[in-house]
Amino acid sequence: MGSSDHLLSTRQMAEFVANGVLRFDALVPGDINERAVEEMARLNAERLAPEGLRPPPTRTPLDYCYPPPSAIGEYLRLPEVRGIITSLVGPDPVFDHDWTHHLPAGSTYLQPLHVDAVTDSVDPTFDIQLFWYPRDVAAGEGGTRFVPGTHLHRVRSSGLDRYQHIVGEEQFAGPAGTVVVFHHGLWHAGQPNPGTGDRWMHKVRLNPTRPQVRRWDTSDLDELHNPSSDHVFAQMMPDSVGQVLRTWHPWMSVTEYRNEQMQRARLWRYLSGDDRYDVDYYLTRLESRATLVADG
Repeated sequence: MGSSDHLLSTRQMAEFVANGVLRFDALVPGDINERAVEEMARLNAERLAPEGLRPPPTRTPLDYCYPPPSAIGEYLRLPEVRGIITSLVGPDPVFDHDWTHHLPAGSTYLQPLHVDAVTDSVDPTFDIQLFWYPRDVAAGEGGTRFVPGTHLHRVRSSGLDRYQHIVGEEQFAGPAGTVVVFHHGLWHAGQPNPGTGDRWMHKVRLNPTRPQVRRWDTSDLDELHNPSSDHVFAQMMPDSVGQVLRTWHPWMSVTEYRNEQMQRARLWRYLSGDDRYDVDYYLTRLESRATLVADG
């Protein structure tokens, strides 16, 4: 984390822009994890019952979601989790929806690859989805499948159904209490559970209510930001924002890679508040030509 209030660092924010995902292993304490599994089971069982346990209504402020006693609420109020949330969607986010994914041992259920937005706009704002695994998921036990770097490659949700075995895709495995944060546009899918134990995952989606500009720990921003395309050599530093935004994912062709760099630069402009930021001159080149047309 970037600071004592658990905000993310500039490096972590750049990684989120480049990859669409951040991972925090064993972040949630064991006692909350164990109590949460019981609560998730009740939530799944009672969700449709007339007097059953229910998730918060959509657009409920996060501060009012799952009040005590609730292990899910405790998790969402952990300072480390709140620091992640504030860094990405800003203060006062609202609840969109949640869902508990429970796959018993031996389940063959296979979710198609999808994004959690049926259609998407081109504006840079985004929701986040927190995937919380309260129990261990061993390698090969069918943890969530996802494709890093796809979050800005906009598609309709159902348009991904037919895609399998994408080069560079990953499958979650990790210790209990791990939280994985997705940009809402990241391609992902639930997988069968060939393991011997039940698999649990709680997903919650949050919407921003304020601009998502410079909400993280910006103490190292000036050092790593290298704001304009004139700083191309500074951008080549290993920890610079520019170098992180050059991350290449195996599913990308050269043409797609360059397009994704442009989309990342646009998102970083929004997050950093610097509307001149560029990586490798792609946006600047287009904007310079557009200025010539406008000046006519």
